Parts: sequence; C-alpha cells; structure tokens
Amino acid sequence: MYTRIHFFIAVIVSGVVFHPSFVRAQGSLTPPGAPAPTMKTLAQIEARTPIASAPFTIASSGSYYLTTNLTVSAGNAITINANNVRLDLNGFTISSTENPATLGCGILLGGNGAVTNITIVNGFIQSGVTNNNVGIFSGSGLGYGISGAFAICTRVSGVSVSGCLVNGIELGVGNSVVESCTVNTAGTYGIVAQSVFDSTAVNCETCAVYAATANNCSGMSPTAGGIGIYAFIANNCVGNTTGGIGVSASTANNCYGYDTGDGEGMVSEIAIGCISSSISGKGLSANIANSCYSYPDDANIANKYNMP
Repeated sequence: MYTRIHFFIAVIVSGVVFHPSFVRAQGSLTPPGAPAPTMKTLAQIEARTPIASAPFTIASSGSYYLTTNLTVSAGNAITINANNVRLDLNGFTISSTENPATLGCGILLGGNGAVTNITIVNGFIQSGVTNNNVGIFSGSGLGYGISGAFAICTRVSGVSVSGCLVNGIELGVGNSVVESCTVNTAGTYGIVAQSVFDSTAVNCETCAVYAATANNCSGMSPTAGGIGIYAFIANNCVGNTTGGIGVSASTANNCYGYDTGDGEGMVSEIAIGCISSSISGKGLSANIANSCYSYPDDANIANKYNMP
C-alpha cells in the first residue's frame, strides 16, 4: 500500500539525488604538463667549478674542486689569482715531474699579487725530492707544495705534502691557519703559518713547524742547526733534531723537545710542564722552568736564539 510515509521518503530521496545544489562541475582531470622536479640541484645549493687538468688558473671568486689527479711537467699546477676562493682537492693528488730548481708550486696563492680569504682542503701534493744525504735535497718535482707568503686570511686543512725542494706549506703570518696537515721532506721549511694545529712535519732541513702559535704539533729536522718546533707559544708539541733545537719557544707548555746530537732539546723563556733531553748537548735552556724535567742539564740559562 502506497502511504503518505512512502511518498515522503520518495520526495526526500529525490531531493538528495537530484537537487541542483549537489551537482557541480569537477573540471578537467588531465595534468597541465609533465611533473617538475621539486629538489634543488647541487649547483643551486653550492655552485662549484670543476678542475680536470693542469696548469689551471683561478681568476674569479667561488668554489672549485678537483675531479681527477693532476700532473704538471713545468710551472705551477694551480694558481689562485682571486679573493674569496675555496679549493677542494677532493681527495685527489697534485704532482709534478719538473726540475724543482724552477721552483714550481703545487698551489700558488697570488701569482699577480696578494690575495685574501683563501681556503684549501682535503687532498695531496706529491713531489719527488728526497733527502739523499744530511742537508742534500734533490730529485724531480716541486719547489713548493702550497706557497702563499703574501696571502691574507688563509686556511689549509687536511692536506698532505711530500718531497718539496724548498717549503711544504708556506702561508703569510696575516691570519693564516694550518690544521690537520702533514709535510714529509722539505729542503727548508715544512709548515709556516700564524697558527698551526694538529699537524706534523718531518725531515725538514731548516725548521719543521714555524708559527706564532703551535698546538698539538710534531716537527723533526734531521740536520745540524735545524729546529723541530719554532713558535712564540707552543702547547703540547713534540720537536726533535740532530744537532739543532728540538723545541724553541717563548713559552712552552707541556712540550717535549729532544736532540740526538750535540744540540739542545729545548730553548724557552718560560717552560712549564716540559720534558727535554740531548745526547751530548743541553737538555733545557730556560729563564723560568716550572715542573720540568731535563737531561742532562736542569733549566740552564743560555743565550737567546734568533729566528732561523
């Protein structure tokens, strides 16, 4: 029987299904185009310029990186002639087969003048110069590993240099930092910078580590008159020589200097918590020595030593 209730339900259903307020156009379901990338590229995050051959000159500010090992037969491998440059060796090696007497550089900072704000990280500079006899350095390769004596605000980190006729890592004293680096064999200086941290230089004729401040460093000079560590302030450093000075510092804290010849283990104005020794020379020469141990001498006051 069709009752008023049935009629009422039919009206409600018809209203729900067919009422115009519930019918709307949905638009096209076709995508407007191909999907676009949503992530940034490496170039957008950090624009970097690759270096795949040498010699190479950096003439513009920016970030650069090696893509392969580089070898040169003459001159400088990389020359930086711009300010505000970051060079990532990217774990690769720069080497040379030239005559080191030409004094080529693995990396030269400021070929056309002083540069500022330079950072070099993460790689190797390999050269073939060896110490064939005490004080006689010869072989093929580079005169300098990294040379930037007139550069300002420079930092070298995580770089290993070997076999240079003159200097391994040579930076100017104007706000320069060398950290976590190694130098093996340099005919004059191993590492030169205002601040040297956590670094090692061995087999360097004149001076292994030369700095205003040296922290946690090790330096060895194998020749008579050489210096292992030379610093205004040396903290937690080890220096040794054969007939030279192991550690020479205005203030030496917790350092160990030793000489295996007739030189001196340590020469310092103020030595605190230091140990020094010499086979046939003086162990420690200091004006003030606190909590120090010296063999064979105990805190002898000697003449002041000038910079090498």
